[in-house]
Amino acid sequence: METEDGGEPGPLWVSETLRVLAAALRECGAPFTVWFKESNQKNLRSRDFLVPRGALRNSFPEGEVPADLIQKLMTLKVPGTLPIKKCQQTEAGLVIQLDRLDTFHRILRDFTPYMRPVPPSSDAVQTALILNCAPLHACTSLDTFKLSHLRAVLVADHMAEVLTLRGEQVHLIPPIRNKDIGDFLKQLGITWPSVKSLDVDQTISRYKYCLKEELGSSSSSVSGDCHPPADASSVSALFSVHLKSSSQEHGLCLEGYDPNIDHFLVSEDDLNHVAWLENSVKESMGAGPCAVLHIVSREEEFHQQKLDLLWRLLEPGAAAVTQKHLICGPVIVLSPQSPVSCSQYFHLRKAQMHKASVMKYGDCVQGDSWDEIINSLTSAAIKFELMATPHRTQVNLNLEEANITTKGTKSGAFVMYNCARLSTLFDSYNNAVSQGTESRGLHTDRKVRGLYPEFPPAAEFNYSSLSEEGEWLLLFNYILMFPEVLSEAAQISLTSPGIRVTASTEAICKFLVNLSMDFSCYYNRVHILGEPLPHLFGLMFARLQLMNGIRSLLHSALSTLHLQPPAQI
Repeated sequence: METEDGGEPGPLWVSETLRVLAAALRECGAPFTVWFKESNQKNLRSRDFLVPRGALRNSFPEGEVPADLIQKLMTLKVPGTLPIKKCQQTEAGLVIQLDRLDTFHRILRDFTPYMRPVPPSSDAVQTALILNCAPLHACTSLDTFKLSHLRAVLVADHMAEVLTLRGEQVHLIPPIRNKDIGDFLKQLGITWPSVKSLDVDQTISRYKYCLKEELGSSSSSVSGDCHPPADASSVSALFSVHLKSSSQEHGLCLEGYDPNIDHFLVSEDDLNHVAWLENSVKESMGAGPCAVLHIVSREEEFHQQKLDLLWRLLEPGAAAVTQKHLICGPVIVLSPQSPVSCSQYFHLRKAQMHKASVMKYGDCVQGDSWDEIINSLTSAAIKFELMATPHRTQVNLNLEEANITTKGTKSGAFVMYNCARLSTLFDSYNNAVSQGTESRGLHTDRKVRGLYPEFPPAAEFNYSSLSEEGEWLLLFNYILMFPEVLSEAAQISLTSPGIRVTASTEAICKFLVNLSMDFSCYYNRVHILGEPLPHLFGLMFARLQLMNGIRSLLHSALSTLHLQPPAQI
């Protein structure tokens, strides 16, 4: 298929297809209809998109869709939309079936556009985004680095990756000051910005003068009947600030802030935190608008709101900077005999992964290569445990779980296991290509140097042989949907009312788990590398290209979590 100017058509987008279908119905006077993309394998046998019958009754007399509208939907040809093969009204509603052969061909000939988010609209405003991982400001050693802090760091690190993929300018702060914390994060594949030369001393001195002369009083002069709420900063408090009255005097809106915010005992660490924010914003604003997203553990949310307001009071320009708070729920260890540190958590999961690997693969589990594999499995297990739950929801960890395996279907290790299966598949194919055929008595043409021919260009394949429902499921629910999932994971509403925002930080983990389960079912059922017979090569190559797309998808998705896919398990 070619475009009107003779070139190859561009990528296909589910979101654009749904937009065009909805617009077509609105033009025909059906404002209440909603299109749904099917994902259930049973339903996909008969339809790919659906307007339920109930919605049709609200838009058309007796729920009957006019024949000319059905014909119009059948002939829609808009760049970026999926090719339609059939449109009809059924008992379920108005259904659309896509042209599978055309869809397979257009996606699998070059699947690289589907490894990135859906391109943003041309009128989207580029805003530099500072991700302020609040817990790191106060962490001075690995002993003070809690599991809830680790969760916030993982969320911030992942968000930085998906936002950068979408083309955003992202800055992670603060830099890590403690080497032990930095080394621990490196074990998880995270290279967080280290200490850089950003001079905040002058800014802190200016803040101290402002607090002394204008906004606050020294902590020693706080009257005994004020009873300021106790917090971590009260131990080394330098100043006391009446945030509520000061904010009202400066005309700051307190909508969305905790109504109990009032007295704030400001410490040296608090001033350092605010100074980092101010100087980071100044560095970023040279390229245009700037916003700050505070990623905060729930137990530190109240304190971060105080810092938010303090910054606005100390810096007149800060009031114009959008500040939003993304709250990470607590991490609770079930039935702990004593508090569990991040280091203990990592080594426990690593020991469990090693034990599970030995049970499956035996005494060969040793040496540097296996150490690397087990570290990779451990990182995946931890990241999926802490990130597959929506960020605002509490995470419950069962560290004594006896059935930890490398193939638990909802674990990061299971995703990594399926990555390794794909690597093994392509290793087997490449080894077969390089094998001589004379000893096997096979008569082949000169292009066939081994058991199988070399991989031909993807555009030459005949994808009509891909008739398994599992093959359509993998393409339609995963390769085609991956750009949409990446876009969803990077979606943050900086203009929403209030100060809290939510983000789909769990979307990639859930997507990978579902993909791994559907891929595993398909892989266990279908023999991809068939007999080395010429009339079977077409089907084998079509399936291998589909698997190549799935492998690229897995690698791309795992890279947003800073996970290195293993070549073997």
